[in-house]
Amino acid sequence: MNSLDWTVLIGYFGVMIAIGFWSHKRVDNVSDFFTAGGRMPWWLSGISHHMSGYSAVMFTGYAGISYQYGLTSMVTWSLPIAIGIGIGAKLFAPRLNRLRSRLHVASPLEYLKDRYNIQTQQALAWSGLLLKIVDVGAKWAAISTLLAVFTGITITQGIFITGVITAIYCTVGGLWADALTELGQFIIQLVAGVAMLVAAMGKLGGFSALWTIWDKLPSGHADPTAGPYTMTFLLAYLFIKTFEYNGGMWNQAQRYMATDSPRSATRSATLSAVLWLVWPAVLFFPMWCAPLLVHAQKPDASDAYALMSESLLPHGLLGLVVVGFFSHTMAMCSSDANAISAVFTRDIAPAMSKSAREWSSRTGLLAARVSTLGFLALSMALATQINSPTFKDIISVVIKWVAGLMGPIAIPFMLGLLRSFRKSGPTAALVSWAAGLLAFYFTNYHLDGSANADVALEWQVSLPLAVSLVLYVLIGFIKPEDTPERDAIIAKVNLGGDGDGDGDGPAGAAAAAVPAQGGAAADTKAVRREGADD
Repeated sequence: MNSLDWTVLIGYFGVMIAIGFWSHKRVDNVSDFFTAGGRMPWWLSGISHHMSGYSAVMFTGYAGISYQYGLTSMVTWSLPIAIGIGIGAKLFAPRLNRLRSRLHVASPLEYLKDRYNIQTQQALAWSGLLLKIVDVGAKWAAISTLLAVFTGITITQGIFITGVITAIYCTVGGLWADALTELGQFIIQLVAGVAMLVAAMGKLGGFSALWTIWDKLPSGHADPTAGPYTMTFLLAYLFIKTFEYNGGMWNQAQRYMATDSPRSATRSATLSAVLWLVWPAVLFFPMWCAPLLVHAQKPDASDAYALMSESLLPHGLLGLVVVGFFSHTMAMCSSDANAISAVFTRDIAPAMSKSAREWSSRTGLLAARVSTLGFLALSMALATQINSPTFKDIISVVIKWVAGLMGPIAIPFMLGLLRSFRKSGPTAALVSWAAGLLAFYFTNYHLDGSANADVALEWQVSLPLAVSLVLYVLIGFIKPEDTPERDAIIAKVNLGGDGDGDGDGPAGAAAAAVPAQGGAAADTKAVRREGADD
């Protein structure tokens, strides 16, 4: 990188901070900070939802998979995400929006204390918080690995720089700052991604490279599944990502909650699904070409994209591509920080302290910002240890730890929204959560704590979710715990109003009036008459 590249990078950081301070004017209370007050346009929510699913891991870990195995990197990653979000556009997005509009919650998990009990809410909140610290730590390590290639600074210095910049804008402006910076980051990545695509095709013979390179690449690069990324892995990943990207990891749920109506949430999800189907192909094509352009130095080829960028792009554009790396990582990390802050201030702190239950609007907003900083600091500290024997490497953390542990946390949260699972109560939620965590441990580690190399990757990531799902449903049948109060909560989330807007129609008004009537059982009958499920 030369002075021009540094100018582009520093200018980007300056714009992100400026957006954060501009967004500060739109944040008056906790609802504004965590859910944008329900005023976010559906198209901005959709772009934000899409961007918050990326990070620099795509340009390190998945670039390495592309270098070694080719097409399977997209087929087994972004394609399942696109399909999963498409499924959730009608199944989960409108229900998550009703959490805010009808239950008036600011945290995705806030409804769990009424849907199940406080113990279930705390179990999911604490385990999800710890998992997200690991997940975001991997993201900081990924972007710092790239920054080290381009600038020569140490990984620790890179973690500090990116973390501090992210902390400034996301703690000042909340979800509005996250979404607006993600819009800017999407535009930057659009330019940078197209520039890299054109440069790679130009080096390999022009536009015709789209269909001529495959015979030149290593054998198997055009196969949809390869290496450890088998068809079983693909199906497992589709199952996992359907839960994760529809709200199972909380930050995506906030995007749906931030729109003005269930219908807007559905449109937001549909836009995100289309982007996940189309845009990764532009980003991945240069990665598939990488074996013809550079020789990776690292065993996992995680440096391939960075080396290719340095060799193909002129200064200025190189700086823009580096900015693109930052944009994806900062988008995901800031959105995760906001979600975790919401869970901590709205779910964990009130359960731990009586004074937290009595916070004023101003004190609650201050607590939200402080907890955001605390989460970012912990994840940055962990990032310095991401290549330790416990975590192994960046891609292992993202694929194995996050995909494997997400299921037990997401199952009670996501399925608890649906009337089909109304009989599954606190026992089903806690047992399925605990059994899923144990399944993750025993498929990945021996009793002495050493890694278990005998279990295939697809089982390591899918078995915990499968165990949680089966137990959640089975215990619901064996020990049904549906009550009128729980049925009323589910009714509010499921019953649509006229046009499925804000629930202001007759059906929506009936659902919203349940507590005042004191008749949850009557509401359950009304739900059945109206055909509550979308």
